[in-house]
Amino acid sequence: MDVTLHLAQDPEADELLGRSPLAALVGMLLDQQVPMEWAFKGPSTIARRMGTDDLDAHEIAAQDPEAFTALLVHKPAVHRYPGSMAKRIQQLCQYLVEHYDGNAELIWKGVDDGQELLRRLQDLPGFGKQKAQIFLALLGKQLGVRPQGWREAAGAYGESECFRSVADITGPDSLTKVRAHKQEMKAAAKAAKAGGK
Repeated sequence: MDVTLHLAQDPEADELLGRSPLAALVGMLLDQQVPMEWAFKGPSTIARRMGTDDLDAHEIAAQDPEAFTALLVHKPAVHRYPGSMAKRIQQLCQYLVEHYDGNAELIWKGVDDGQELLRRLQDLPGFGKQKAQIFLALLGKQLGVRPQGWREAAGAYGESECFRSVADITGPDSLTKVRAHKQEMKAAAKAAKAGGK
């Protein structure tokens, strides 16, 4: 894995996401209730605060929970909810150590079936079906991980020429389109909720 992603809109953070499977997974985990760029800048911030240029699942899993939380809470905080996210990141890393010897890439390396890869992603702590499908779409569209049936397994996020998620962000223009799509979806959900009252 060594590509240039544009999810954090920050060269250093994006470079780490493109070469580190664990950083990409952690960024995806953080991508909730904060702007996408903030979430995907998180892995770089964590690595820097740990005094390294990459994330290591063994090291994070073994960290004292209070010390690791302090890394994320330190201003500027890594997330709107740094305490709960620190716990989730450690749970993810502990799972990776237990099931994949700490190597995030082994989740998808050698997997030749999209549904199997989706199942593996959904088994990760903090990854529900939607998050797993978005990450699967990111793997297929930008990271060259394309097991048979990956687009179908990723659902709507796997469609080509769409701007639904981080899987479709390749620069500022596509970020604007994805953001517009998310606003449309929120407005439609709000209207549906108001109509149902």
